[in-house]
Amino acid sequence: MSVPSTVGFAVLYLIALLAGRLTVLTELDVPVLWPAAGVAAVWLVIRRESRWRWLDMVVLAVLTVAGLAPTGVDPVAAAVHAGAAVAAGMTFAVVTARLLPGVWAGEDGGRPLSSLDDLARMLVAAIASSAVMACIDMLGDGLADYHSGITMFGIRVVRDTGSILIFGVAIQRAWYLLRGQHRVSLDQNRALECLAIFVVSGGAYYYTFGVNHQLPIGFALLPLTVWAAIRVPTALAIGHCLIFSCVAAVLTQHGWGPYAEIAAPDTRVLVIDLYVAILAVVALALALSRDERNALIARLQVSEQEATDKAGMMTMIVNSMTEGLAILDQNGRLVLRNPAAGRLLGSVNTIAGGVALGSDYGFFHPDGTPLADADLPYARALAGEEVPPMDVLVRNAAVPEGRIVRFNVARIAMNPDSPAHVVVVFHDVTADRRHRDELMSFAGRVAHDLLNPLTTIEGWAEVLEQELAGYKPAERVTRIQRASARMRTFLNGLLAYTAARDGKLMPTTVNLSLLLGDIVNSRYDQADSTGTAPPYFEIGQMEPVEADPVLIRQLLENLIDNALGPTPPGVTPYVSVSCQPARNGMLRIDILDNGLGLLPGQRQEVFTSFHSGRDEHGNGLELAVCKRIVERHGGTIEAMVNPYGSGTRMSFTLPAGRSVYARTLETQWAGGRAPAR
Repeated sequence: MSVPSTVGFAVLYLIALLAGRLTVLTELDVPVLWPAAGVAAVWLVIRRESRWRWLDMVVLAVLTVAGLAPTGVDPVAAAVHAGAAVAAGMTFAVVTARLLPGVWAGEDGGRPLSSLDDLARMLVAAIASSAVMACIDMLGDGLADYHSGITMFGIRVVRDTGSILIFGVAIQRAWYLLRGQHRVSLDQNRALECLAIFVVSGGAYYYTFGVNHQLPIGFALLPLTVWAAIRVPTALAIGHCLIFSCVAAVLTQHGWGPYAEIAAPDTRVLVIDLYVAILAVVALALALSRDERNALIARLQVSEQEATDKAGMMTMIVNSMTEGLAILDQNGRLVLRNPAAGRLLGSVNTIAGGVALGSDYGFFHPDGTPLADADLPYARALAGEEVPPMDVLVRNAAVPEGRIVRFNVARIAMNPDSPAHVVVVFHDVTADRRHRDELMSFAGRVAHDLLNPLTTIEGWAEVLEQELAGYKPAERVTRIQRASARMRTFLNGLLAYTAARDGKLMPTTVNLSLLLGDIVNSRYDQADSTGTAPPYFEIGQMEPVEADPVLIRQLLENLIDNALGPTPPGVTPYVSVSCQPARNGMLRIDILDNGLGLLPGQRQEVFTSFHSGRDEHGNGLELAVCKRIVERHGGTIEAMVNPYGSGTRMSFTLPAGRSVYARTLETQWAGGRAPAR
């Protein structure tokens, strides 16, 4: 494959060399056009990765000498120009390899010029190679005692740069057409317009260069090149530039046209070469800009179609979801929602884009207490809180019987400067809650019914223990008593959970300082009775709360016992209790401990039923009871890692107390500490 390529380029180069010698201006012995420069540049660029590239350079040099000698060129000058042609071709290949990797490279011709940036880089490479050739040719002029000046240097640089742009690009496009790439396709209207461009251009050039060639209006023909570059395919635009630039150069060489009226031969050649170079730059710049724009438009159309298809698919998916989906802006107004959201919230017609989704749609806590707008899950998410899944009772005219919907919210922002939005996913959990409530009610009834036979078992076990005192079978009775105690603890837990879930609330103002003091003293007494080291308590200034006193005692008992759970070996249990105001008339109570802490990923799971975590002695319902008590009072509870060391921090909110008496009562357990032992 290499030898035919070398032969093909050799034949093409020899033709271009002889054609260029036909455009020699007699007064200066300088060709007006030099297509051989463009052929040599393309030849060495395409063949730069071939293992026969050195052979190509030798063939190029030999053909240059062989082609110039018969046309009257001095052998020394021909040899010098052969070296200049090789050096210029190598320079073009090296510069394009650095500036335009992949363009014109390889046996397949590489990728074509496709942008204005490519054209600018190619222009730099063409000027560099033309300057190298001009310098070497001027050195040859000096050896032949022909002293050429700066004008001749400019003529050679401009001429060879234009030749590389016109003939080099034309050769590459012809190469693609022969290989079946970049086919030119024209519809009937575009073909007629293309024919009109060539006919009008032919008439204009004939009039300007042949009929009234004394008028200095040669550059007025540039709009024809602009017309062709904008309206016809790039290959035909290049062909238009090639044909009419050659026509202008040849007619000027033969004394026709406005440029032939220039008296100084060197200026005449420089002007016509500038005209040819400008035609090439204008044609390529406009044609490549159009191609780049068309490619960009095509990509945008494809991207738009893909985006439209994906948007349509996403719309179908969202609309077909059984879960409700809604997106709210920073003001809590709906930006998007699917039909399921309207069905679940009970208002298909009114819940639409641009409407604020607030508690006036009938949002309540699951126990029926009203839910304020600030406590809605998405409002808390917009406020920056981390909101776990939350159950909300929806009751309005469309859903008079009520429906429990679980809200899952996520706060999103497209970028740091854009306003935050919230994505809300609704899920109907009414059936699940009803099933769970029925199950827990059944469990509570069973637990209550089992207490009577358990009491009987415990009573007879006590009688057996007394009768068998001093005998070995008494050890088996002790096992029965331990099992009965565990069963009683479990049944009491079930009853407590049922009471926390179903019992009627009787709120009053509760002094937490007095209540905590009583609980702490009981834990000290328990440590004395068991002979263990007493825990260390630190109780801060506590504010009263408005709550059911029985349930609040159970809540604090469970949380204190949880805080006194397993600790690292050799560590005395430590519990700290503090409170601070929260929004919406609530108090936040924090209970910190120095225990083993939470297991990974257990921040929410610890509040589920029958979850014991690290504590193996509980029944798994203590924290579930706590969560139910807090939620029934309109508060929230969460578990997290102790920010001040090892252990856990339990934080929950309760309504602040309203009684003046409880607020003014002197606390007896402020700044509590472990008593001296």
